[in-house]
Amino acid sequence: MLTADYLIVIIYFTVVLGLGFWYKKRASKNLEAYFLGEKRMHWLALAMSGAVSNFDITGTMWIVSMLFLFGMKSMWIHWMWGFMMGAFFLAFMGKWVRRSGVMTGAEWMATRFGTGRDGVIARTAYAVMAVITQASFIGYAFQGIGKFTSVYVGLSPTACAIIIIGVTTLYVLLGGLYSVVLTDVIQTVILTLASILIAVVAFSKLTPDILENVLPNGWTSLAPKWRLAELAGTENVGYEIFGALVIVWVLKGLLLNAGGPAQMYDFQRFLAARDARDASKVGAAWSLFLIVRWGMAAGIVLLALAGIASVTDPEQVMPLVLQEYLPVGVRGLVIAGLLAAFMSTFSSTLNSGASYVVRDIWQPFFRPQADQRSLIRASYAATVGIVAAGLLIGFQAESIAQIWSWMMMALGAGVVIPNVLRWYWWRMNGWGYAAGTAAGILFSVIALFMPELSMYVVFPPIVMASLLASVITALATPPVEEPVLISFYETVRPFGFWNTIRKRSLLSPEALADPAESAWRAVLNTFLGMVAIAGLYLFPMYLVGHWYTKSFIGLGAAMLAAGILAFTWYRYLPKK
Repeated sequence: MLTADYLIVIIYFTVVLGLGFWYKKRASKNLEAYFLGEKRMHWLALAMSGAVSNFDITGTMWIVSMLFLFGMKSMWIHWMWGFMMGAFFLAFMGKWVRRSGVMTGAEWMATRFGTGRDGVIARTAYAVMAVITQASFIGYAFQGIGKFTSVYVGLSPTACAIIIIGVTTLYVLLGGLYSVVLTDVIQTVILTLASILIAVVAFSKLTPDILENVLPNGWTSLAPKWRLAELAGTENVGYEIFGALVIVWVLKGLLLNAGGPAQMYDFQRFLAARDARDASKVGAAWSLFLIVRWGMAAGIVLLALAGIASVTDPEQVMPLVLQEYLPVGVRGLVIAGLLAAFMSTFSSTLNSGASYVVRDIWQPFFRPQADQRSLIRASYAATVGIVAAGLLIGFQAESIAQIWSWMMMALGAGVVIPNVLRWYWWRMNGWGYAAGTAAGILFSVIALFMPELSMYVVFPPIVMASLLASVITALATPPVEEPVLISFYETVRPFGFWNTIRKRSLLSPEALADPAESAWRAVLNTFLGMVAIAGLYLFPMYLVGHWYTKSFIGLGAAMLAAGILAFTWYRYLPKK
């Protein structure tokens, strides 16, 4: 990079640190201000924050590497992390979360399982799993940011990662969720401009003739093959039985989304909304701000395939393409935007992880009478501790793909079943949740020591162990107290296997028959949301490659689904 590029990056870092100092006083009033912004933030800002937090630089490098290796059929891989989450959030899950009215996902467990021993153990199990997950994500981010920045700076990947993580940790410590969300809004604007610039550069430099000569046969097809014979004997042999993996990825993604926000920062975004109506809107807008990411990823991969002859590490395709193709000034803006993506994801993960440590572990078990100043100080200590744990994990991982696959498929499989059962089955109790989570974590840790096993081999036994432990333990122990279940049902209004509690509810017949709470309407809107998201993501990817027919089929499907949602979803939003 040249002086102008460095100057743009330095200015950006200065601004976000200034915002942290600016919001320090406001964020330190109390825990609700620090972790939820006093529940007064606009839904559009929360949607931008949630979306750009998913738009992380490490994840984008991984998306680029998968697209580079497998072409458009790599879109099936992204089911594993639940990239259709926006459809579930807009249809029903967003309002369910906001109605609970708590501060953290673990605290939510008390509204579902009560405050008895089973409720406490469920809440603790959730919090511990959340901290493990978020520390793992910091390790995963450490891997990506180091590889990315070392291409431009004369430092090792480790040194680059530590410097950027240190700066980001500082502004999260100072400003809490206020600084996280506001900087996320700024980062969304920068990142959107950067993504569009990359896509435009790719579109202008590539032609159908160039692409026809460099792309493998079937590169643009979404249809998955059962077996990719060319991967046999290579370092990517784990993807050889591609069809079996697709089944596992899709199943994992559907279960993950049906279980609501997992142990990450997304729960926090919906809890911070002003009301259930705004929470539903957060879910609808969440995916819109991610559209440019997919166009950018396609542009980077196509430029690499057309112009970079030898790439030994697919995870470095993205920084190499940016270094090669972007002019001075533009390169600085794009790199600042991608650093913004890293910082937004890292800051959201860190702020959310600290909330679990303080609110669900330290305060209830060690300092139940702690004043607000002590809680804020504990939040600072928790933030630093999670960063340290994440760095240790990052040092142990060999690649982005390795740590991502384990987090999403093995560790994620360990908690996905208890998370689903807690929403849809009234008989699920705290003991069942804790047992299912413990069994899942145990089997996922065992899988960590057998990296040679493919995920279609690892995933089923983890899920089955977690399911059996959850159901058997729940049925062998007393149910949750009836007043707790009735209160949860009347407040959140979930659908599923709740008929026993529904009969005992004091809700009026009109409320019980409310069409806005219809399970069938929720399922229909979820499906329509998935069609809209898929079409909007595929539209820019095909457009960058000049495949106009496929591009506008995707856009047309998305617009049709959105038009139907105006009648089946928007008209039935919760009242203010």
